[in-house]
Amino acid sequence: MFSATVARKVLYSVCRTSLRPAVSTVISRGYRGDAPEPNIIEIPLPPWQERAGESLDIKRKRLLYESRKRGMLENCILLSLFAKQYLNTMSESQLKQYDRIINEPSNDWDIYYWATEAKPTPDVYQGEVMDMLIEFAKNKDMEQRLDAPNLEYLDKSS
Repeated sequence: MFSATVARKVLYSVCRTSLRPAVSTVISRGYRGDAPEPNIIEIPLPPWQERAGESLDIKRKRLLYESRKRGMLENCILLSLFAKQYLNTMSESQLKQYDRIINEPSNDWDIYYWATEAKPTPDVYQGEVMDMLIEFAKNKDMEQRLDAPNLEYLDKSS
């Protein structure tokens, strides 16, 4: 009886100790942006650079992909639907603006807040394409936008 009680206490203390976290403080990570907490660690991101010598066809395909594969679902839906509607008709200068808007900011929430006018758009991103994105985000036709578009529209053979 005594040995069973001792064994149970030893087993309980071993299990309890093994379930405790090994580190007592949690380190939070953040990106470049307007982080209100001064103790957030900044993860260095490479600066955005415009791709020289890229054909318009390749740029459109890259921007379509980058519009669909975002860090957050809200931007994935918003930008992929925007790209589906406008990307093929954009001029070269508009494509450059769009490339900068979606790839230079390090925080996807900034793009979302600018598009929905929750925060003012910085002057460097102001322009025709940002105005188009802001109007698109207003969804005046009350379209149901719950998911990114299917990829069938890319198949030109049908």
